[in-house]
This record gives sequence, C-alpha cells and structure tokens, in this order.
Amino acid sequence: MKIALLGLPQAGKKTLFTLLTGREVPEHRAEGESLEGVAPIRDPRVDVLTEMVRPEKTRYAENKVVLCPDMSEGGGKREWLEAARRCDLLCLVVRDFASDSVYHPSGSVDPARDLRALETELLLADLELIEKRLERLAKEKKGGKTPAQEREEAVLLRCREAAENERGVNTLELGGEELEAIRSLNLVTLMPILRILNVDEDRVADAGMAGENVFVVSALIEKEIMGMDDPAERDEYLTAMGLESSGLDRLNAAAYDALGLMSFYTMGKDEVRAWTIRKETPAPAAGGKIHSDIERGFIRVEVIKYDDLVAAGGEAAAKAQGKALLKGKDYVMEDGDICHFRFNV
Repeated sequence: MKIALLGLPQAGKKTLFTLLTGREVPEHRAEGESLEGVAPIRDPRVDVLTEMVRPEKTRYAENKVVLCPDMSEGGGKREWLEAARRCDLLCLVVRDFASDSVYHPSGSVDPARDLRALETELLLADLELIEKRLERLAKEKKGGKTPAQEREEAVLLRCREAAENERGVNTLELGGEELEAIRSLNLVTLMPILRILNVDEDRVADAGMAGENVFVVSALIEKEIMGMDDPAERDEYLTAMGLESSGLDRLNAAAYDALGLMSFYTMGKDEVRAWTIRKETPAPAAGGKIHSDIERGFIRVEVIKYDDLVAAGGEAAAKAQGKALLKGKDYVMEDGDICHFRFNV
C-alpha cells in the first residue's frame, strides 16, 4: 500500500519522509520530482514473537511512502497530482509549529487556513478532471452513447455538483457500479485522507485530543527519538513526553487503520514475519499473500490467536492446551492470527 505525503512548502513533509523511510531527500530535488521509500511498521507483537523463537530473520509489515511535490494555493501545474493519484492514502501534512528560522509561504502559521487550502486544491484537481471527462463524453454523445457512458455521465454530474459545493466525492457514498464507472479517473477526494498536524514539542502530548482522521506529531521530537540507539533510553524519553509510543509508530498504525488493513503472522526458526491483508480477508487469499500456490492449493490453515500464544508461553504449549485451531476455506482472518498454511498443488 502506498501513502502520499502532501502539503505546502516547509510543513515538515521531507523530515517525516526521511524519518519514516530512512531515505534522505536530496537538497536540490528536480522540480516536480516525487520520491518513494519503504517504512517498516514497528509492531510490538512481532518483537514478542521474535523474542520467543529467536529466528534468523525478522520482517515487519511495510508501508510504501511517496513524498509528493509541494502543493500551492491557486493550483499552478499541480505537479503533486500524478504521484498522489497512484497512492492508496493521502496524508495532508500541515504546519502547526512556530519557528523564526523556517519561513511560511503565507507569512504566518495558521493550520486551519492551510488545511482548507489543501482540501480546496484536492477538490479543484478533481473538478478539473471531471470537467474534462464530461467534455469528452459530450463529444462522444454525437455518435450515440452506450449504457456504460450514460451511467458514467450520471455519476460524474453528481461528483461535479459535490465538488462545486466543496464536498469530496467520498461524501456521496457511491455504489459498486457507480464507483466502477469513474474508477479510471482516480479522483483524489475519493481516497481516504489522514490530516497530520506537525506541532511544537510542548504540544505533542495532546495527540490523543486530535479529531477524527487528524493526527498530531512533532517531527522535531521524532528526530530526537530516532537518534537514540538504546531502547530503554527511548522509552524513558517517551514517558517523559507523556507518550506511550513514538509518533512514527502511531502514524504508521493510523495509516494502516485508515486503509482498512490488519496483520497476520508466520513464525519459525527461519523467520518471524508480519503480513498485510485487508480486514475480512478469507484464509485462502491471505495465504496467497505468502505465495500464489498456497491460495491455489489451499487445504486448511492452523491458527493460534496471539493472546493465546503469549499466555501459553510458546507454540508447543499453546498446541498442548488445544489453542491451535484448524480452519477451512470459509475462515475469515482476524487481526493477530498466527498461521501455518497447509496446501497441495
């Protein structure tokens, strides 16, 4: 899954991108260039399983993060749009910190104003695409429209009305056929959106007070945390700041949740690994994330719930207590399942 980092200049996007992915942003990036990196999701359950079996390798689940070109008020060339449209989640990064050494393109710090500007740009970008498609359909209409084109036009007219009234396409609650009719446009206001406030150090403890789909983080604090190699030192620092976990870990988890994702696990002496699937995924499709042969030749899956495994103290003990359950093709995976798939091809 891909996450787009979007925002005005000097909002903290580049710092967050580097902290999340470990990839430095070139000082002189080409105009309009986007960058992509991989952000491991630090999952405490993976750490517990690793401590339990001491595998040769440990693999966390991952998010792909795309640093998009800067947005600006008034639209311009909208160089950010193509990169954003290829993603699954939009993260709007908004500056909410004071600094005399970091300029603000609007001359003052006002997160509410900036967020309105960003959301307006999303609406205008979609409106432009919708208008262009409606124009093409009107030309095609002269030769007679197909039922599919009629359906597409009807949906686009609803989308245009929503955008003109400053509402995203995601507020329309479109049905399956309606969504399919406009799928090729990749409208950005149809995507899930997470709003990130990059705040001053002394306000980061207010993270729990943020609204729905609003996330609070301090890039400066996260930079300090990432510079600490000692886990105990990190924990002590987080506690002093009134936090249970780092903002980067919470951001990755929030993105995961916004996309409707969850993790299941495989464990053994060779590897402990978290696998990413959508919620409500059936067992064969989950096995297909590991290898297509598992989905094709699925027989059954042996499942141990994470809490049962931890309570038992290990896999062998959990099995001895009857906690290993055999499930068939109709089993719907649950978050935290620890699995051994059985298949034959």
